[in-house]
Amino acid sequence: MGSCKKNQEDNQKNRILRFHGPIIVGAGPSGLAVAACLKDNGVPSLVLERSDCLASLWQQRTYDRLKLHLPKHFCQLPLFGFPENFPKYPTKRQFISYVDSYAAHFSIQPRFNQAVVAAEFDRRLGLWRVRTQDCEYVSRWLIVATGENAEPLIPEIPGIEKFHGPVVHTSGYKSGSDFRNKRVLVVGCGNSGMEVSLDLCRYNAIPHLVVRNSVHILPRDMLGFSTFGMAMALLKWLPLRLVDKFLLLVATFTLGNTDRLGLRRPKTGPIELKNATGKTPVLDVGALSQIKSGKIKVMGGVREITRNGAKFMDGQEKDFDSIILATGYKSNVPFWLKGSDFFTEEGLPKTPFPNGWKGEKGLYTVGFTRRGLLGTASDAHNIARDIADQWRTIKGLLQQHL
Repeated sequence: MGSCKKNQEDNQKNRILRFHGPIIVGAGPSGLAVAACLKDNGVPSLVLERSDCLASLWQQRTYDRLKLHLPKHFCQLPLFGFPENFPKYPTKRQFISYVDSYAAHFSIQPRFNQAVVAAEFDRRLGLWRVRTQDCEYVSRWLIVATGENAEPLIPEIPGIEKFHGPVVHTSGYKSGSDFRNKRVLVVGCGNSGMEVSLDLCRYNAIPHLVVRNSVHILPRDMLGFSTFGMAMALLKWLPLRLVDKFLLLVATFTLGNTDRLGLRRPKTGPIELKNATGKTPVLDVGALSQIKSGKIKVMGGVREITRNGAKFMDGQEKDFDSIILATGYKSNVPFWLKGSDFFTEEGLPKTPFPNGWKGEKGLYTVGFTRRGLLGTASDAHNIARDIADQWRTIKGLLQQHL
């Protein structure tokens, strides 16, 4: 009986399923967007998701107080917008409910708990072979939708293994309630680091924010309009560098000179920097006022972590109860996509936006534009149109032979 059961398990692990439509790896917003656009073009797709839910980054790895940083009309997925009664900046819960409604509307039913361990183009068959922990899927097309934020980015900080207290990446941070009245070192001054520091203040914690490099901080809204919306509108009429100058002028008038707070601005403007490097400006939702009041302490770079705290580049040494790493995320594509030189070592397409969505031999990517959900929508439409043209050609040839 034991050997019979083992044979059954081996057969399960070696299952090979041929799928006639494209295989999409990832059931986050990017994967769902391209699945919806394909369906709208009459093309079926198979979505593989490693976790047990849609948009697992949002559901399992984000803090409770998170809201969209941009107005909802800049963040909606293709062909199905947010409910009208949602606020301008939807909450985490609202965004998750929108994603669930989106999948239901297009009848997208991913195969959950399917972690892709390898995907490679089989030159003999002319097909992609996508292997999970218990199955192999074969298709003419492979769409990589795991995104830029698949895995937490954990930096190497000298001495961090000595620290006596908890060290948590923001992917595991939910609320400041776990750090009430604690001295907390927050490493990273992007949107997550700023918002986590603000959240900690609400629970009487004492956050110390590490600001190692220069950073652009802009108000989330300017003159009654969203900063991002205003920038997009101005870019239709004015050169990018002139728009950047306008944004910085209004930001200085609204927020004051952030250099005096230890928050040096880069020499390159916020939009130009975002387009060149993907580094997003911080959209302030209240952290700056806490920095001005002294409730959030701004610190320079960390030289090393000690058992009880940290030593800083400027010679200061302080004790801390906890460390939170607001150091962002990275792509995991290099770990499972084999035999392709379409991606860099960092797991991003070598070809920049807006042409990074299509590789060779039926390989596509969505959600790697460094332009958020707006870039995702652009990719999804392009991919769906391209595959739909091939799909109709193949169907036409098959019908001729029948």
